[in-house]
Amino acid sequence: MRGASIELDDIATSGGFTRIGLIEDAMDSLLASEAIKKQYLQLADRVARLFKAILPDHAAKELAPRSVLVTYLAAKIRAMTEQPDISGVMSDVEALLNDSIATEGYHMPSASEPEALVNLSEIDFEALRERFNTGHKHTEVEKLKRLIEGKLAQMTRQNHSRVELAEKFERLIEEYNAGSRNIEELFGDLINFAGAMSKEDQRAVREGLSEEELALFDILTRPEPKLTKKEEAQVKAACRELLATLKREKLVLDWREKQQTRAGVRNAIKIQFRKLPSPPYTRELQNEKLAAAFAHVFDAYGGAGQTIYL
Repeated sequence: MRGASIELDDIATSGGFTRIGLIEDAMDSLLASEAIKKQYLQLADRVARLFKAILPDHAAKELAPRSVLVTYLAAKIRAMTEQPDISGVMSDVEALLNDSIATEGYHMPSASEPEALVNLSEIDFEALRERFNTGHKHTEVEKLKRLIEGKLAQMTRQNHSRVELAEKFERLIEEYNAGSRNIEELFGDLINFAGAMSKEDQRAVREGLSEEELALFDILTRPEPKLTKKEEAQVKAACRELLATLKREKLVLDWREKQQTRAGVRNAIKIQFRKLPSPPYTRELQNEKLAAAFAHVFDAYGGAGQTIYL
């Protein structure tokens, strides 16, 4: 395959730590660029379909070692780089890997499961740098990208004001794919970006708010108005009071399904926002923030205790 060099026969005929090392080398080669990765995954999908199509023909046994290896590498790439809800051809791949005909005499370990979301403040970035400098660089970058993507998705879902972080991350990846950054520069940028994310992840604590209170506070203060410390304290108090009122009285089961309960939530927000300091909160700005806050509450709270913040 153009741009990547892997020897399937060497992997298939090896064993133990030698096989593990060759698989790691192959993975790093296949992750060298987005183009190589996509090309390989497309080829692997074709291999999976063609192999499944000839089952249970006796010839399948002869093709099994290479076929299973190709799909196994694809499964590892997807587990490392894609979101957990992989569908489509991967269901065929999983069946193939477990098929008694395909795996007879040639058993591959299961691909790695997606990593759980972690607390960025607990990451040892120096250890990450050491692994990058002494190991498979493209693989380490993909692991770090995946960790960032998962955490970033969670953070932006809880607080839409963080969309600028997501856009910055996308630009980093796009610039690398376009060739304006090498792998070392990308890794350094990702380490710095993860540090910025960690700082943002702790901002609620620094502001003396919960994560859900911070989301409302950001709606009320970004991009405007600029507030004094006294006004900030008033807005924070309004956020706490509004959430307490909504949870206690308004966010009932299926509240989003009925016009009357939706109107009740919107009215509660409106009443609370009228208590905001004026100026700087003009009636026009209050209405603008009301629309954004209602949209956020609609997305984030299902009623009867259902929320994205659990």
